[in-house]
Order: sequence, then structure tokens, then C-alpha cells
Amino acid sequence: MHIPDGFLSPETSIATYAVAVPLLIVGFKRLKRNLNEETLPLISALSALSFVIMMFNIPIPGGTSAHAIGAVAIAILFGPWVAFVAISLVLFIQAVVFGDGGISTWAANALGMGFVGSFVGYYVFRALKNFKFAPFVAGYLGIVASALFIGIVLGVQPYFWSENGKPLYFPFGLGVTLPAMVGVHLLIGTAEGILTQIVYKLVGQKSLEEVLA
Repeated sequence: MHIPDGFLSPETSIATYAVAVPLLIVGFKRLKRNLNEETLPLISALSALSFVIMMFNIPIPGGTSAHAIGAVAIAILFGPWVAFVAISLVLFIQAVVFGDGGISTWAANALGMGFVGSFVGYYVFRALKNFKFAPFVAGYLGIVASALFIGIVLGVQPYFWSENGKPLYFPFGLGVTLPAMVGVHLLIGTAEGILTQIVYKLVGQKSLEEVLA
């Protein structure tokens, strides 16, 4: 799901940075409230888990790549703002150190995988919190929402940034990117849901109760 450099127009990159940076400032403030001797090791461990699973990318024709994320597990335990910051930092390290995702596209990746996925998953979980498999559903829908966001960002590129009918950046429109990104993640969402369910069951409800207090 990582968007590399060169896939998005400069205007798109600037716009996503303009949205992501203020949101991250809010996120860091929320993160500071949640950090203590008990939560720091767990947040770090879940961020490391997210880092590892996102490194296993499956290329998608007409899209970028498909992989699990792990954002919703962090979101339902510590809140979506904390998950957004954690995933954004993971994506930044992956882009800078491993070249997985671009620097110019980092904000778009952070918004899609960090912000959209975390908030959708978190509020789905809150709506279904009395349902036994609420973490699974939240993880599933969270990653599908992330894929939808990335598919839209990629798919609008040829409509707005073309020259003489030739796309200047990402060449495929929404008719290709949405089925490619969302379709594959409808399958991968099962793994994301299972991961979220397992993490929530292992950690228990203590962290969530602290967030909601």
C-alpha cells in the first residue's frame, strides 16, 4: 500500500503534507498523555510488529502493493491518535532507511494507513464493542478503508495531471485503482482482522479502559 516517490503530483504531495502535519501535531500531544512506564513498552512493541508486517509487500497490478498494517490493534488499545502517530513514524523509517514508500508521498501514506485506518477501525470497534468479534471487524474494515483512500489518491492522478492525454504521474484511473487496491485488501483484511483480534485478546481490556476513562 506504500506509494513510492513519483506516483503523485507535487500538488497532491503538498496537499497531503498540509493536512498530515497539523494532525500529527495533535497526535503527538495525545501520545504524550498516554505514555508512561506501562504503556511505552507495549506501544513500542506493537509499532515494531506493524513495522515487520508492513515489510511483507505483495505487488498489485494497477495499484501499489498489498500488506497488513496493524494500525487498528494500536488504535483500539490506545486510541486512534496514538495509532496514527505510531504508524506514521513506522512509515517514515521505512521510507528513509529501506526506501519502502517515498519521502514526497510519506504524508499520503501516513494519512491512508495511519489516520484513516486507525480512526475507521477505532470507531467501528466502539460501535460493536459488545460483540465478541468486534476487533476482527474493526481490523478488517480499517484496512479496507485505508486501501480505499490510497486507491482514490492514486486513481485521481491521471484525471488532473496529464499532458496531451498522457498521464504525468500515476497512469491508472479510479476504474483500475479502486478494484485493485480494495479488491486485494478485502482478502488481506481477513489477516488484519485476525491479527487485531489476537492482539486485543492477549493484551486484554486494561489499556482500552484507560483510554476511555
